[in-house]
Amino acid sequence: MPRVYPPFNFQCAYRDYCPYLDGLSTQWVMMTYQRAHREHCEHWRVRDLQQERLSEALRKNAELEKENEHLKAKLTAIHQKQFKANKKRDKERTDAETGDTGVHKKNRKHGAPKGHPGWFRRKPDHIDKTIHVPVPKSCPHCACTDLRPLPEIKEHLQEDIVLQPRTMVINFKHDQAYCPSCNKTVTQAAKGELLNCSIGPVTKAAAVFLRYGLRIPYRKVQELFQVFFDMPFVPASAMAFDRTATDKGEPLYEDLKEKLRCVTSVHADETSWREDGLGHYVWYAGNEELAVFHIDRHRSSKVAQSILGEKFGGVLNTDGYAAYNAVNAKKRQSCLAHLIRKAEEIKKEILLKKARFRDKKAIRFCDKISKLFRKSCEIKRTTSEKDIQSGRTRKWINRLYSLLNSICLTPLADAVAESFRTRLLDPKREYLRLFTFLEFHEVQPTNNHAEQSIRNMVIFRKISFGTRSPEGSRTHSVLPSLLLTAERQKQHPLKFLQTLFTSETAPAQMALFNTTCSP
Repeated sequence: MPRVYPPFNFQCAYRDYCPYLDGLSTQWVMMTYQRAHREHCEHWRVRDLQQERLSEALRKNAELEKENEHLKAKLTAIHQKQFKANKKRDKERTDAETGDTGVHKKNRKHGAPKGHPGWFRRKPDHIDKTIHVPVPKSCPHCACTDLRPLPEIKEHLQEDIVLQPRTMVINFKHDQAYCPSCNKTVTQAAKGELLNCSIGPVTKAAAVFLRYGLRIPYRKVQELFQVFFDMPFVPASAMAFDRTATDKGEPLYEDLKEKLRCVTSVHADETSWREDGLGHYVWYAGNEELAVFHIDRHRSSKVAQSILGEKFGGVLNTDGYAAYNAVNAKKRQSCLAHLIRKAEEIKKEILLKKARFRDKKAIRFCDKISKLFRKSCEIKRTTSEKDIQSGRTRKWINRLYSLLNSICLTPLADAVAESFRTRLLDPKREYLRLFTFLEFHEVQPTNNHAEQSIRNMVIFRKISFGTRSPEGSRTHSVLPSLLLTAERQKQHPLKFLQTLFTSETAPAQMALFNTTCSP
């Protein structure tokens, strides 16, 4: 039926009072309807807005909950890192959970492994005194007095030391001469003599060696000389011995840096230090033949350049610290032990989270990366210089990079694991530095050499709490470098220090370096 419209200018008779609307005005009803429609639309707009805010709040709450879980796991991992894990207890717990009683397992025999050469004390090359001991009057086991002498003689060599608190005093009688040019009386030093010094070079060398070789405090050094040798001096004199040795060894120290910049491979590392309560850093750079320590206020790239130069022509083995990039080494090798430890720490943090926040792909990624780097270290132990020259290791390098690319192919949901993945694939950071050790026989896959070399300075820091002045930091840079270099050159540090006190720079340099080595 077609809709019928009212004529033009039509006015409803029930406009002000409609019996069908319970006497309400049609105009008021229409206005109320229109207002209700607007309110209805406003309510829906507010509802949509609140829904958007609720969705955003839920999203942020999920992100905060995930971040909170990550921080809690990280805090727990840092707390657990301070304590050594009880591997025996963890193994027993694992065996109890799996029901393994361990009956079929064979416990490892205590002691050195099979085939390991034993250690025996050397036999004395001379006998200073012989004492005849008669047979006992009674048996020490059963107190029997009816003993029968035997013709065989049992010999027992016992080596001991003789403590004789004795010093050797030498009277040097100098023939003098007059120099008309200087208008002074001059003399020359005899062999083993320190002019105008009442304490000889052997005492000074031994004091320096006790301080920096054995890490004995100055007061203990003074007490040792007082008790064992009856050689009295104050602790400040022991410090003066160090300063004298540092002044004499400064040219050797600078020459040591120049030699280090010309070697084929170098390990480098740094750790914290304190100078008069302020934060400093002790840097190390060296290899199997040389060692250089340097204490500096900064940890910037300029310090690395001052040690290794602006363009190092060998292979530099470091951790992931970016300051070594300024050295512009020809080849770089990253410490795989740091990367394996990093992967294990990431996995441990992920496992500390709740199950719904764990990224299983990231866990598998960390396991595969650790296994890959461990396998590459095993390959290094089996390769020889002949394999490197024949190019056999190049196949291993290509294979390892192929495995690395396949492991790092898929992005990860865990932020820390994803950052580690991109770091491994970055050519400017780790990617080109992972397997350099397979190209050179003398390069190692880890930076354990630097870690062990700098350990003595770490122990020294715990004992002395650092240094108190720039002169002390300079001494702690020069003397440990010379002593460790002498040790690696198969020279006894004590003998080298005696030469350093009594000779000029050239003889001291000859005493420092072994002529059979090529620093």
